[in-house]
Amino acid sequence: MASSSLITPSRAKRKKPTIGFVNLGCSKNQVDSEVMLGTLVAGGFQLTGDARAAEVVIINTCGFIEEAKQESINSIIEHGRLKKSGSCRVLIAAGCLAQRYQGELLKELPELDGVVGTGEFGRIAEICRSLLAPKARQQRLWLGQPPYLYDADTPRVRLGTPHSAYLKIAEGCNRNCAFCAIPIMRGKQRSRPIESIVAEAKRLAQEGVKELNLISQDTINYGVDLGIKQGFTALLRELVTVDVRWIRPFYLYPQQVTDELLDVYAGEARITKYLDMPLQHISDGMLKRMHRLGDRKHLTKLVERIRAKIPGVFFRTAFIVGFPGETDAHFEELKQFILDMEFDRVAVFLYSDEEGTSAVDLDRKVDQAVMEERRNELLSLQESISESKNRDYLGRTIEVLADGISEESDRLLEARHQGLAPEIDGVVYCERGVAKPGEFLSVTVTDVVGYDLMAQPVGRLDAQKSSSSTSPALLMPKKNGAGYR
Repeated sequence: MASSSLITPSRAKRKKPTIGFVNLGCSKNQVDSEVMLGTLVAGGFQLTGDARAAEVVIINTCGFIEEAKQESINSIIEHGRLKKSGSCRVLIAAGCLAQRYQGELLKELPELDGVVGTGEFGRIAEICRSLLAPKARQQRLWLGQPPYLYDADTPRVRLGTPHSAYLKIAEGCNRNCAFCAIPIMRGKQRSRPIESIVAEAKRLAQEGVKELNLISQDTINYGVDLGIKQGFTALLRELVTVDVRWIRPFYLYPQQVTDELLDVYAGEARITKYLDMPLQHISDGMLKRMHRLGDRKHLTKLVERIRAKIPGVFFRTAFIVGFPGETDAHFEELKQFILDMEFDRVAVFLYSDEEGTSAVDLDRKVDQAVMEERRNELLSLQESISESKNRDYLGRTIEVLADGISEESDRLLEARHQGLAPEIDGVVYCERGVAKPGEFLSVTVTDVVGYDLMAQPVGRLDAQKSSSSTSPALLMPKKNGAGYR
């Protein structure tokens, strides 16, 4: 996640309590962090990018899979040391891990002063003040019922590039996937009203945002809880009236995909021809054990239907390997499906037992080494497919959005075409200086390097306004990826 450094506050402003923040997890967590940061600034706190100078350190934790949980715990322990070596007086764990394990975190991690669940983000400034109060040394829990749902008027301090923003359209999930703990941590689905989402989108556009990334736990199910028929289609029809260049939806469940939705995708220029749809597996037996709707026949026809309706669509999906009961035959079936379908991008996750999910009690667990071997085999297979598909771009002139100077080399500019989502899909490298971040330009692709493209600029398409807001630096900005929704 890209970010820029905070300006050191003046002496006059040092009286404000200082907050250091660590954002872990997926893009949905990032929005939660932005909301908490906005609430803290509105509540009179001063943000700092220097962990040692922070009086309050907040870790927005991730709890979806085992690797993410361990990273969150390690971050708490690491920043707990600042109570001795820095200015830290209060250490808070917020977010998914906090919601899920609650009192266990306080018991096992005595350096924590407070645990704030996913239903209490709106009270974060009040919580910090209470923990900073004299004699407020007793550990405390804040665990309202999830999900907290912000609205268009909620303050946000956005992280990352000013020209690209995540827009959360709903919270929680009504599905019953056997492997997933999201409903435990985030509750049942709750959709924001269309007018609230559109109002926020318009404000973001006024701030210079050119790319809106729509996120939720179950995007295609948007509006069901509000009684809106084909709610996601209705939302997209309103959002395309907003003055942004790209609208990119994420996390579409492979059910309820109507022709009307695909027609909107195909017919609206502002909606990127990019489809993110985690399929999780293809074996009928595995899908049934996972409590996923549909079967191989349905999923195969769905992919074919999407590609027929949206010519040139960039298709990203995700699969889980090592789900209890997955045999060599199931894995070979999955591997052959990936070969046959030739997706543009594939993420592969290892199954892990998650407390409270029905998969924990299933028999025939798969050995860790076997899972890792299967993941590596699929990733190697997909790398070849993606590189081959990238070669179709050679010699083509395409539109790209400039993101900024590359971390690989300060001589290169990183950009993305509409089939490349921020942070997860690869980049287009160009010569530095041909465009500023947030500008669109026309480039001709000259080479392929794995998941990335090399290109020569043809010309800038227009000059885009940049946001006047400053993106603050987090103490340790990290992302664990999209998770296996």
